Order: sequence, then structure tokens, then C-alpha cells
Amino acid sequence: MKPPPFDYFCPETLEEALALLAEHGEAAKVIAGGQSLVPMLNLRALHPAVLIDINRLSGLDHVSLEGGQLRVGALARHKAVLESAAVADASPLMALAYPYVSHGPIRNRGTLCGNLCHNDPASEMPAVAVASDAEMVLQSTGGTRTVGAEDFFTGTLETAAEANELLVEVRVPQAPAGQGAGFHEVSARKGDFAYVAVGATLELAEGACAAARIVCAGVGDGPHRARAAEEALAGAAPGDEAFGQAAAAAADSIDPGEDFHADADYRRDLVRSLTRRALADAASRCN
Repeated sequence: MKPPPFDYFCPETLEEALALLAEHGEAAKVIAGGQSLVPMLNLRALHPAVLIDINRLSGLDHVSLEGGQLRVGALARHKAVLESAAVADASPLMALAYPYVSHGPIRNRGTLCGNLCHNDPASEMPAVAVASDAEMVLQSTGGTRTVGAEDFFTGTLETAAEANELLVEVRVPQAPAGQGAGFHEVSARKGDFAYVAVGATLELAEGACAAARIVCAGVGDGPHRARAAEEALAGAAPGDEAFGQAAAAAADSIDPGEDFHADADYRRDLVRSLTRRALADAASRCN
């Protein structure tokens, strides 16, 4: 398969890239790693008139911890994020989830920001972003704005980014001291998209659950925050009983679709099992 015809631009500066987005708007697509975009072009699932390659832009490949925030730029490759000491320090949940992300050759080229903009419902990183209260930094010729992760993911392969905006950075608050994290998923093969994935963070105070965040992937049109499950843990002693009740609440909170990989009942069972495991791991890592 070959992609449809398009005009190709490879700007040297961020200002040039933003000007091209302002000029072409919805007719344009941005390419960084291209690990999702190129297959969609080849399958003729997308027909952009313009392709804007941002790989020559400088200063957007950073992965750093600054002012209590993990900051990942638009050109930071998955491999760089996976291997970053700053990620391991600031976002244990992201560090736990990253080994599940795709395969080596794709991680070498693909980017975290591109993955978030693609917003595949079965992808791990949108769920991690919601669980971590991440912020998306969007820039256009008109200025810069930030959008919280829960508001950024709006539907299957859809986000709150406007056609003239570029996601230049994702910012993740540093995990609080003592917080534990857990992440589990089931897929056909290691590195494939998840049938279901569950990420959880947990904080304890005086032997009870003080704060929790539970987010699922693969169960809807984007990351699903299981608020009922989080509420079920409030003030409970961490353990099998509390985690089982939270897992049941998480399973009851979803209305998953069906495909040739898994039916709805199987996905509910996975949410129940994986939530329990993720919470148990998170509790074991609280300190």
C-alpha cells in the first residue's frame, strides 16, 4: 500500500512549524515518529493534504525533572523515556507501564507526545497520563495553553488539541513521597496493544487508604478513570477485602465494547483481576 499524495514540509524552527499549522489547519498532519501515522496513511485511513515533519526542530527532545515536574518534549522517543532516570524517580507508574509499550524498533522512533495525540483507546500512556494528573502543553501562533489529561482525551483517536496546535510538552507532577504504583495488562503478545490495562496509585496514612487513582485502558473510547473504585478505598485498610471491593466497583463502572480479541464479559473480568493486582502492587510499594 502507498499513502495518498500530500505536500511535505520539514521546518527548521518551531515558529515555522506553527506557521504551517496555522496556514493549513485541518488539512495538515504532524509527523515525528510516524509509527501510527504512516500505517494509517498507507491504509488510506487518513488523507492529509500536508505533512509537517518536526524532526529538525531543536529543544524538543528533553526528558527532565524540573520544579517538581517531569517534562517530556515532543521529540523525546519512547526509548529515551523508558530508560530515563528522571522518569523512574518522578513517575514510578510511567516507569512500570513503559515496558508494555510496543516493541524495540517502534520505541526507537515513536514519541510519547505522538502516542498521546493519537489516543488509541488500548494504549497505555493516555491511561498513565490521567492517573498521574499530567498536563499537555499546546502551542500555536496565538500562544500557549495547558490542558489536563482528563480533558485532553475526548474520544477514540481524538483529543482537545486544535488543528493549529502542536503538543510541545507533557508535564507530569512528581509523585508524592510514599506513594505506591502498580500497572498490569493483558495482550495477545508482549508489546501489542492491551485487551485491558489498569494503572493504579495509592497513598496510605495511619494504616488506611488515603488517596487512590485507578485508570483503565482498552475498555472504552479512551482512558477510563474508575472513580467508584477509588471512592470504595477511602479510609479502608489495604488488603484483599478492600482491593476486591474496589476491583468489583471498577468492573461495574465500565461498558466495554466487543471485538474478535475479547467480548465485554472477558474485559470486565480482566478489569476486576488487574485492578486487584495493580492495587496490591501499589500497596506493597508504599513507604
